[in-house]
Amino acid sequence: MSAKTLLSAAFQKSIPKVPTSDQRTANLISQSIITSQSFQFQSQFPTTSLNPNIIHLVLSNTRIPPQSSLNFFNSIHPNKLNLIEPYISLSSRLYKCKDFALAKDVLNQLAVNTAIEQPVRKITSFVNENYVDGSSKVVVGKLLDTLFRVYADNRRFEESLEVFDYMKSLGFCRIDDRSCMVFLLAAKRCGKFELLSEFFRKMVDSGVVITVYSLTIAVSAMCKVGRSFKAKELMDEMIARGVRPNANTYNALIDAHLKKSEFREVEMVLDSMKREGVEYSVATYTLLIELSLMLGKIEDAEKVFDEMHQRNIAPDAYVYTSMISCNCKMGRMKRAFELFDELTEKGIVPNVHTYGVLINGVCKTGEMKAAEVLLVEMQSKGLDVNDVIINTLMDGYCKQGNVDDAIKLQSLMEKKGFKPSVISYNIISTGLCKADRFEEAKTLLFEMADKGMALNTQTYTTLIDIFCKQGDFVEARRTFTEMESKGERPNVVTYNAFIDGYCKKGLMKEAHRVRSEMEGKGVMPDVYTFTCLVHGECMAGRVDDAMKLFDEMPERGFVRNVISYTAMIAGLSKEGRSEEAFRLYDEMKSAGILPDDTLYSSLVGGLHSS
Repeated sequence: MSAKTLLSAAFQKSIPKVPTSDQRTANLISQSIITSQSFQFQSQFPTTSLNPNIIHLVLSNTRIPPQSSLNFFNSIHPNKLNLIEPYISLSSRLYKCKDFALAKDVLNQLAVNTAIEQPVRKITSFVNENYVDGSSKVVVGKLLDTLFRVYADNRRFEESLEVFDYMKSLGFCRIDDRSCMVFLLAAKRCGKFELLSEFFRKMVDSGVVITVYSLTIAVSAMCKVGRSFKAKELMDEMIARGVRPNANTYNALIDAHLKKSEFREVEMVLDSMKREGVEYSVATYTLLIELSLMLGKIEDAEKVFDEMHQRNIAPDAYVYTSMISCNCKMGRMKRAFELFDELTEKGIVPNVHTYGVLINGVCKTGEMKAAEVLLVEMQSKGLDVNDVIINTLMDGYCKQGNVDDAIKLQSLMEKKGFKPSVISYNIISTGLCKADRFEEAKTLLFEMADKGMALNTQTYTTLIDIFCKQGDFVEARRTFTEMESKGERPNVVTYNAFIDGYCKKGLMKEAHRVRSEMEGKGVMPDVYTFTCLVHGECMAGRVDDAMKLFDEMPERGFVRNVISYTAMIAGLSKEGRSEEAFRLYDEMKSAGILPDDTLYSSLVGGLHSS
């Protein structure tokens, strides 16, 4: 006798004898259902008198039409009984009638019933007692397979996995790879990537058929949680098992490596694609264009773009947007608009991101009228404006000195339902500071805090900069302390605000103390830090100290700019050291740095004083 036969016999022995009274009651109810449309049994047999055995016997009665069984099921309100028997009995009956859609609906009702404790344990117990004969195995297999799916679809992954393990341990049926895909996709929708990758391994170990689609989902999930190297190992393992990855599988790996700037690994994945004979998809070319841009090789991006055309692979909106974006970043607006025109001529509909990168490009060049035209065109095509585009426009206005236009835009967008973000407030407050409208900037940022919005590093830095420019170092330091207490880490710009403020007030000891403080916390100074200190020492009449700082800049790897040279030349000129000043002037011109009017004034002033 086989193990399965012994198991079945054991189950049969464990089935309790149905009490005669239960059978009699079930027969009476069944007869009432068959002969009456109004369910007269309810007056004789209220729901409270029905036990699980009676319900099971009624719903399992093959003499009752399926629709009548469903009506009985609904009439007893199973969701209030907290029983699994009605669901399993009716769905099994419906499976036998091949009414699969209705059976799935019944099991879905079970899956959403969270009031039943340990449902899978109760389900398996009930199945063991009532559905172990050979004729029912096919039905039970379908029932369990559907349960596995509906629990996953309803995000009850723990119960879904319990059903999976039960199916596997008792061997009711071969586990369907399509059902496993349901689990994988449900986990993906919920962002449960660790669970997804763990279940994929369970699939492999359980002998489930692995397809390229399930492999791709698993590889993508592992990449999402930062395990791209493990994902590559998994892909190699599946290749050895005869599963051939497609372009989407490789694209997931390429994308993960690009996000970490792991360029060597990207090349290795591309080599694997060639070795396996997998053709590049549109998405692959998009990633290759991104790779070229990250490496600063716009010419290579153009070559990739041309290769697409040569291989008759039609670029989509995403490819064009990437190309437009890279040209905008390089200031090649003419080429960017050529690509935009080419896109529309081919009948490809530009998306919000396409317009966004173009608007950002023209804003950076100060062409705000062009940005406004693009905005109107975008809206005329039914594309909604988003926060990124609004902030881009406001930033563009502020950089052109038109902070009032930025404020008007923010007010207009608020009336249309857009809520200003921390980024919006930071953009406008920075614009107000550049226009020396410090009190308005402070009022705006305090208003932001009053609205319950969390200040970030940039917000705190702007406030600190305002207080330092106004000479209120006590309030600046209080704001700095609050910033750190809120978990916002000061950066080099934050410290530079203090250093600049102290230098302009002649408080050089404090300025140098802040420099030591920032370096002690691992924040390294930049060109602006040294330029402020050079300027401060010159203003204090300590030109030799300023020169030491000026000479330290290249030693620290900093390229001195026109502002640093101007500060040092002005300091030397003021002290009547014209020869040294002109030497620096010649050095600056030799470095390709163009002097400005301020520098010429310093040199002329130095000649008169020497």
